[in-house]
Amino acid sequence: MSLSTLPLSYCTNVHPGKTVEEIASGLTSFTIPARQQLGERIAAGLWLPASAISQIEEDSSKISQLQDVLNEGELVCYTLNTFPYGNFHSERVKEQVYLPDWTTQERLDYTISCANVLSELMPDGTEGSLSTVPLGFKGFERPSDFDGQCIQKLLQLAEHLDRLHDETGKVIRLAIEPEPLCVLETTPETIQFFEKLFTQAESQGLDQIARRHLGVCYDVCHQAVEFEDTAKSIEDLTAKGIRINKVHITCAIDVKSPWERPAAREQLKQFVEQRYLHQSFARSASGIVSVTDLSADLCDNPPEDFQNADAWRIHFHVPVDAEAIGELGTTRPDLEKALSAVAKLDYAPHLEVETYTWNVLPGERDIPLVEGLVGELRATRELLKRIGSD
Repeated sequence: MSLSTLPLSYCTNVHPGKTVEEIASGLTSFTIPARQQLGERIAAGLWLPASAISQIEEDSSKISQLQDVLNEGELVCYTLNTFPYGNFHSERVKEQVYLPDWTTQERLDYTISCANVLSELMPDGTEGSLSTVPLGFKGFERPSDFDGQCIQKLLQLAEHLDRLHDETGKVIRLAIEPEPLCVLETTPETIQFFEKLFTQAESQGLDQIARRHLGVCYDVCHQAVEFEDTAKSIEDLTAKGIRINKVHITCAIDVKSPWERPAAREQLKQFVEQRYLHQSFARSASGIVSVTDLSADLCDNPPEDFQNADAWRIHFHVPVDAEAIGELGTTRPDLEKALSAVAKLDYAPHLEVETYTWNVLPGERDIPLVEGLVGELRATRELLKRIGSD
């Protein structure tokens, strides 16, 4: 059994914060009280947008400011969410969260800067991880050599992470996060890309460096929304030598027999909101179909494939301790399967709860944020202990 023994992390992208001061305030207002209520040490999976990284690069004392808050609050930080580059709490984020993509110098430079910051924040004797975008979004125009351009940028990052290891003694790994309707979406697509990546790395004499520093962030609800078998997905990635560097412990919305349950579809309309993208999938006799975003019209007048589906799944992160929300189910059973598969690995990926949607959840889940976070962390701890003892 190989579940991580590090303090369980939760991703602070749930808290708005464009500056170091706002990020520190979020830790003080939410993360530290959550740790105190939980009664055990937790990790802060920091989200540092490009604006905060620029502050740090202009004034290195800002790192000390963050470290002081972490130390005083008895928190650790061994992982960063480097997926959202800009303001993750603007009025409309949607597909813009995938920009800049991995063909750009901006994405590479930002990720390098985040790695440098993490190397100073993370405790000695631990490894670090950086989760990042799944290369780009399928809905955007891309050059014909998009994959090749991404690979070259990723190999440049791997070389930097290797040098950083030489200079600091700290290993930091990138974790590319497949997501519905993105360039890396399904497990087969992810495997195909990494095979190309490793082939190119080998031709440049970088195979060992690439395999050490480049891998996957396995966001459980993303693959569950695709109706993938999460345990088999993890086994398939492992069989191809693709390292899972980080696991996002997440649940999505699951609606069984939606066309026969108008009350469930009516409740689902409450989850239509304007900030985040909620890719929606249906499983019908003709296969898996999808639409880019959840809408009231989808709930009221779904296309034929959605009408005939035995289940819908919506990319809307819901609290991981919830097996149901009113008329709606969740993909928590898929989470349990995934974590059981993770426990069989011969290494221990970082584990992080990532429910970033608390601020846009419908009113019936309107409980104090700290209380909600504690409920998630406590339930996750209990689940991990049960899996670890099986």
